[in-house]
Amino acid sequence: MALTRSFRETIREQLADPAFRREFLREAVANMVAGDLDTAKSVLREHINGTIGFIALGEALSKSPKSLMRMLSPDGNPQARTLFDMVAYLQKMEGTILEVRASAA
Repeated sequence: MALTRSFRETIREQLADPAFRREFLREAVANMVAGDLDTAKSVLREHINGTIGFIALGEALSKSPKSLMRMLSPDGNPQARTLFDMVAYLQKMEGTILEVRASAA
């Protein structure tokens, strides 16, 4: 049976909900901390595409939008500084603060 909607369409619709946006951003950061950079980049890319967009993010960070898109592509190799700048700006935009907490393994 064929899908009736694409994944991207579904995510973009859900990103209209502020609580979902915060949780989606939290998921990206959790994947970064867990060492799953590929998933983190994918989630960040979807979050940016469904909210602010790469053009506005590039202007806010004084970076080329195309450069930011390449960094978050499957073959991209983002610098830690740029990733943290992106996350910091997205947190500010969402009006939220993400925290990392240690727990026993």
